[in-house]
Amino acid sequence: MPRSSRIIPGAIVACLLAALLIWTGAWNPVADALDDTFGIEVEASGEAAAALAELDTITVKGKAPMTGYDREGVFGSAWIDSDRNGCDQRNDVLDRDLSAKTYKPDTGDCVVLSGTLDDPYTGATIPFARGQDTSAAVQIDHVYPLGMAWRQGAQQWTQEQRIAFANDFDNLIAVDGPVNGQKGDSGPAAWLPPNKVYRCEYVIDFVEVTAKYDLSLPQPDVDAARRILEAC
Repeated sequence: MPRSSRIIPGAIVACLLAALLIWTGAWNPVADALDDTFGIEVEASGEAAAALAELDTITVKGKAPMTGYDREGVFGSAWIDSDRNGCDQRNDVLDRDLSAKTYKPDTGDCVVLSGTLDDPYTGATIPFARGQDTSAAVQIDHVYPLGMAWRQGAQQWTQEQRIAFANDFDNLIAVDGPVNGQKGDSGPAAWLPPNKVYRCEYVIDFVEVTAKYDLSLPQPDVDAARRILEAC
């Protein structure tokens, strides 16, 4: 039999197994190549599929008026120590998300004085230094914005529920200050991280918080989230 026409069972089995792993999301060769070559992590398709399933359970509803909204009045003053570890939420998030940190003496490694942020929203490396003129370079973002939450269901919550939402680690992330300002209270239809590599993870987190708090979403935000997740 000519060599070119021989069937190699082992090779066929390997190809079929690889195709099965890719189809089920257990193996993503593109993600592995990005990670190995550039150190870029890509969300597993399984997480995106789970977020898509959650997206289908979310109530679609238009934007309610902002009547009565006041950040501190309805969501409490920033920041509280929700886990009662002696550090407020801002310092806990900085401690979680920054590297090469230094701390204010005699605070039990609580108050972060400086550090380095690998900003997920831009992909840039940003130095952080606590101070009146420097702290704003790194801000703590609510992935699901507070103003948007007020429009999409939080008006009916108790004050205790709103304070818990505003200080939930699942909804907080340290990011580039100016870019956070550009985002404002926008959902994914109007704003996505400039760093395209991070968009899958961002939308997954956004949908998970939406579902966790049973918040609604306007149709354009549902459509935008779906487009991102289906491409993950």
